[in-house]
Amino acid sequence: MNNATAPARYDGVSIILHWATAALVVLQFGSAETWDFFPKAVRHVMITGHMSFGVILTAVIALRVLWRLTPGYSAPAAGSELMDRAAKAMHHTLYALIAAEVPLGFFTRWTDNHALSFFGLLIASPFGTFSKAAGGFVDEIHDLNAWLIMILVAGHALAALYHHYLLRDDILRRMLPRRAR
Repeated sequence: MNNATAPARYDGVSIILHWATAALVVLQFGSAETWDFFPKAVRHVMITGHMSFGVILTAVIALRVLWRLTPGYSAPAAGSELMDRAAKAMHHTLYALIAAEVPLGFFTRWTDNHALSFFGLLIASPFGTFSKAAGGFVDEIHDLNAWLIMILVAGHALAALYHHYLLRDDILRRMLPRRAR
């Protein structure tokens, strides 16, 4: 889509899915990075919530990918062709890393030889038991990928703020809900 035919703003479904993804990613990262500071009972609730919201994040990411494939999806161009390509590369990288983080989270739980919990519904590993080393390896990849996601999310947010406050264009406003604009 060239800039002349690009819509003025993102469609409503894309906006909702974007902010739902953002909230879930921040919630997931924040809970995982802080649960060790809480008593065991609270930590258990946080870990169970982390798994449950990870399953919800899976559904949101799947919906985002499916929505992007429908005719109802509309996305404005980021500006110049170079900026548009950079924005698409950032979005695709974030999609890929988040899409990878989800099964890594499932495998982290299963390679630690524990069932995954979705709001109390236990989902046992379909793969049998694993060594402690395998569990540690998968957990490390899950953690590193989470940090990489957060670094890119921070860059994404800073780019939006750069556009809004320094370039004074409407890149950020196009992704805000109508009332917030």
